[in-house]
Amino acid sequence: MTDEEYMLLALELAKEAALHGETPVGAVVVDPQGRVIGRGRNRVEEQDATCHAEIQAIRDAAERLGAWRLEGCALYVTMEPCPMCAGAVYNARMERLIYGARDPRAGACGGLFNLFMEPLDRKVKIYGGVLEPACKKVLAEFFKGRR
Repeated sequence: MTDEEYMLLALELAKEAALHGETPVGAVVVDPQGRVIGRGRNRVEEQDATCHAEIQAIRDAAERLGAWRLEGCALYVTMEPCPMCAGAVYNARMERLIYGARDPRAGACGGLFNLFMEPLDRKVKIYGGVLEPACKKVLAEFFKGRR
């Protein structure tokens, strides 16, 4: 599958989040063989402040693998991760982070600042803007309905 196809899976999870009154963010973790091993959507309103889509997908992947190290894996998420989620990607030892819409208010991968530009002991490859118009549209439609 391509980056765009994985992002489409994350977009479906974002739409599911919106149906539950959550900010529409979805995420999937893909292993080095291209298999989706983790899925998540925002669940902050349902559970707690740490239940972002990225955290949910990372937890799901770790549970399936039986290990917290997700070396060689990639995270696809519809919106640029916040500092907490960017830190989780780093701490899970993920290889790549691919996001859709940039977040200038809280993004930690270039939107507000870039955690991965710091002198960390390992690097995460970051790719932004994958299906960005579609990711932005889901967010805009959700917040338009809220105003």
